[in-house]
Amino acid sequence: MTDNIAQRRVVANIALTFDGRVTGAGGNQDMGWVVPHALSDGVRDFLAQVHATASTALLGRVNAEGFAAVWPPVATMADADPRDRAFAQWLNDTEKVILSSTITDIDWENSRVVDSDTAGLVVELRDNGTDGDILILASVSIIMPLLAAGLIDRLTVTLCPEILGAGRELFAGGALPGSSWTLTSSKASDSGALALIYDRA
Repeated sequence: MTDNIAQRRVVANIALTFDGRVTGAGGNQDMGWVVPHALSDGVRDFLAQVHATASTALLGRVNAEGFAAVWPPVATMADADPRDRAFAQWLNDTEKVILSSTITDIDWENSRVVDSDTAGLVVELRDNGTDGDILILASVSIIMPLLAAGLIDRLTVTLCPEILGAGRELFAGGALPGSSWTLTSSKASDSGALALIYDRA
C-alpha cells in the first residue's frame, strides 16, 4: 500500500441483549427476540446510517445463507418499508465477501466465497485502495478474531432490552486484548433498544 492511499474503515455491526447474547437458546436461527427492535423506526434509521458508508459486506457462511434467503426479493417489494428496500438493494448491489471453509459458491449476485485467514483477508480488503467501509454483518465468527487482532475500527451495536438467559454469548470465546472505545453516537429507538456507535480510541 502506498502512503497516499487511506486504509478503509472496518466496521462491525451486531445486535446484543442485556446479557450479552447474539442468539437465543435455539441457535443461529433463534433471533425472534431482535425482530421487534429491528422493525422499529429508530433501528431501521440506524441501519441505513451504518450501511450508507460501506462498499463491501463481509459475512460468515451462516449469516450469508440467512441473508441470501431473506433479503434479495425485498428490494422490489412494493409493500416493504422503504428503508428495508434500500437495505436489500444495497445488499444486492454491494460486493459481498463470504468467509467459509465448507462452501465454495453461493447463489447471490456480487458475492464471492473465500476460504482464508480472517485477519489476513481483512488486511487485504482494508489496504486495497477501494473507497468505502468494510461492514461485517453480525457474524460473530468474523468479529471475534478481528477484535483479537485489533482490526476493527468501529462497533455499531443495537443493544436490545432483552435478557435471554441462554444462547450464544458474544464474548464467550475467551479473553481479548484490552482496548478502549469512544462513544460517537447514541440514540434510543421507539422499541427501547439503544443504537450505539463506538470508535476505537
